[in-house]
Amino acid sequence: FQLYGYCYQDSNDIPDTLTTITELGSPLEMIQLLQTSWEDRFRICLSLVRLLHYLAHSPLGSVTLLDFRPRQFVIVDGELKVTDLDDASIEESSCTSNSDCFMEFPARNFTLPCSVEGRCQNMNEKRNLYNAYRFFFTYLLPHSAPSSLRPLLDKIVNATGNHNKHGNAECFLFYPSPSVNSEFTQKRVKSANTKYRRVPEAFIPDENYRCWPSYHHKGCLLSVFDVNEAIEICDSYSQCKAFVLTNQTTWTGRQLVFFKMASNHIVPDPYKITYVKVTD
Repeated sequence: FQLYGYCYQDSNDIPDTLTTITELGSPLEMIQLLQTSWEDRFRICLSLVRLLHYLAHSPLGSVTLLDFRPRQFVIVDGELKVTDLDDASIEESSCTSNSDCFMEFPARNFTLPCSVEGRCQNMNEKRNLYNAYRFFFTYLLPHSAPSSLRPLLDKIVNATGNHNKHGNAECFLFYPSPSVNSEFTQKRVKSANTKYRRVPEAFIPDENYRCWPSYHHKGCLLSVFDVNEAIEICDSYSQCKAFVLTNQTTWTGRQLVFFKMASNHIVPDPYKITYVKVTD
């Protein structure tokens, strides 16, 4: 989380009070997140994994968030950031045997090995990772994921939930990202038989209809890899009679497209291209 400033001051009740000034973020609402596109939810999970990786390898050592819940995080520019570090700890639990390294969660329990130094191995990292799995990954990743990525995502989500040998932050951080770029960002579809008339430098300001998931709450704004994918999407909606390619892209590089239910009113726009369905 970006720290813009801080100051120390003494108060009557609490000496050495620290006040911090941090960047402003949006509260995390899980129900609202489930209504966003899978791209955005993957970006949130990826930013969370970067945080997990940093906490596991911070300059202070491995850091655990003892109060690891959604209310401790905010969304800033589409990425997840932690806001409350009051319950952060760098203490690794001491032990004399493996039974001392018992971690209990509502759904399942784990026992970690006790090192020769008398510390539970990677307990801070494993605690963070499992909490990320049960509060975030299990909800945000599988839901409406691209079919080509589902086997990979299932494997990674199961690894984080089972604490097997691949269940660490590096697994998620370095494994899925290239696959998303190749399998999702570069998704190709079959060309449809429906014909469309291309109208360059044009936009349809009205004629909106709602679809899910959409980047626009009053219209149908989706991301596509190319024109062929936009045609396939338009053909899949009975009310879609035209679509408009914008010059905006998502964080993965996919182009944003407005889908319209008519093309009665077209206006000039140098940054957009309109495609109108040709009827017999």
